[in-house]
Amino acid sequence: MASAVDPEEDVFDRLNKTTDPKKQHQHDEQIQKRLLAQQEKAQQRLAELLDSNSTLPVTLSSISVVGAPHTRKGFLQRIFRPLLSEHRDAPYTLAGALQQINSSANTLHKFDIFHVPISLYIDRPDKAESSSTPSDLAVYLTVREKSRFLLKTGTDVGNAEGSAYGNLTWRNIFGGAETFNVNASLGTRTRSAYSVGFDTPVLSNPDLRWEFGGLASATQRPWASHEEVQKGLGSKLRWLTSSGTRHEFGFSGIWRQITGLAPNASPTVRGDAGDSVKNSVSHVWTTDRRDNPLLPSTGYMLKSTSELAGWGPLQGDVAFWKSELESQAAVPIPLPFLKGPSGISLMTGLRAGLLYPLALGTRNSARSSSSSSPEASCINDRFQLGGPTDVRGFRLSGLGPRDGQDAVGGDVYAAGSANLLLPLPRVGVERPLRLQAFVNGGRLLALRDYSSSSSSSSSSSGGRSGEEEKGGAAASSSSSSSSVQQNVVSTIAELANGLPSLAAGVGIVYAHPVARFELNFSLPIVLRKGEQGRKGLQFGVGISFL
Repeated sequence: MASAVDPEEDVFDRLNKTTDPKKQHQHDEQIQKRLLAQQEKAQQRLAELLDSNSTLPVTLSSISVVGAPHTRKGFLQRIFRPLLSEHRDAPYTLAGALQQINSSANTLHKFDIFHVPISLYIDRPDKAESSSTPSDLAVYLTVREKSRFLLKTGTDVGNAEGSAYGNLTWRNIFGGAETFNVNASLGTRTRSAYSVGFDTPVLSNPDLRWEFGGLASATQRPWASHEEVQKGLGSKLRWLTSSGTRHEFGFSGIWRQITGLAPNASPTVRGDAGDSVKNSVSHVWTTDRRDNPLLPSTGYMLKSTSELAGWGPLQGDVAFWKSELESQAAVPIPLPFLKGPSGISLMTGLRAGLLYPLALGTRNSARSSSSSSPEASCINDRFQLGGPTDVRGFRLSGLGPRDGQDAVGGDVYAAGSANLLLPLPRVGVERPLRLQAFVNGGRLLALRDYSSSSSSSSSSSGGRSGEEEKGGAAASSSSSSSSVQQNVVSTIAELANGLPSLAAGVGIVYAHPVARFELNFSLPIVLRKGEQGRKGLQFGVGISFL
């Protein structure tokens, strides 16, 4: 009996023995090297095979997508049917066919409804088919659909605000890469924000998308002693050109309310309080050649935003043309004694904007006058400037016109910055962490109130009647439009009168994949009367920095 048990005990003893970690590591490395060598040989053989047959004439008889039960067949056919040889005049070579198939597989990736990678298989069609030829190839794309429902919750902290949010996404609703989004957030400044949106590609093109949605929000504006409530609908058409330029054309109709005024709210804020309706069309043009949008070391970005509200058939309670231009450029700075990139870069940014008042498209609105002359802009349409994400070293909306303690915004502005970014010692160039030294500045100006002169001109003709009244109203409107134009020109010229408000400082920048974080020590250098600088530490979080 003893001799029968001893061998079993020896086996368990051997199994219980601990393996030397160094030997185990060496063993694992040998296995990995062997597998890697086999894969490299297989890839090499495949590359040689394709290279030797790259000019071989082939025809694509069929393309099948396997593993997409929730995706419409017609949606996929729009993508792959043009590739079939029966729809082409010129024949394929093997290399050309593979290039076209890979391009279409990349198109599937852009819809964001399939997991990566998408596997590609090529085979000969069934020889039993009478229509098949020796050059025919059958292509199979194996995909795995992403979950159709996605729920995310989280918290955001930044720009003097904290918030909690929830997002529900329903993907591929009707089998054509459509998306339905529901968002809700509650915060310290944006007390509540809710939005719903439906997004769909047009004609199975991931670079051409149409979006329709609605929003409702209530946001506190502590720098202007009020709260703004918004409710509205909007639609957008977005497309990407072959050169990489993005366009977005949209229409929105929004009901706004300035409410919740503080007891010490200024007369300017009280004058704009109440309800207004803004109907507008907009266009956004963007070209981005930066290597990293959040922490660029080379490249440039150009962006223009234009909005036309209340003019002609748009109607509403406000009318204006609003345009903004933004540019950013980064250049690497090499060091002669260091091989490879130094991680040092110089980044510059420029922004400018203009709000040009127009005559309302209808005379039935509460804000329109009988002369249909342009009126002064509202506080919720004007530009605001200053804060940790644009002109650092100033408080939020700390630059520009003020009425008492309220920042009432402006109609014309220009701002610029220069940032020198350096890698931290012992951290490494590849880490998205940098030291920065910066200087930035800007000016924000308001057009003078021209509506009062227009109204006084109209009242002076009160004794006239008939044709004289019509002629007087037309003259008043023409005079008002001319005065607005002169006012805009003189205000733009005033931007160059004297130094802009300036601040300089140093800080730390961290580019997270979601947002950019900055902690800076700032010192205002040029400060105008009434403007609010911020000396000391300033923390900023965002995706767009000056």
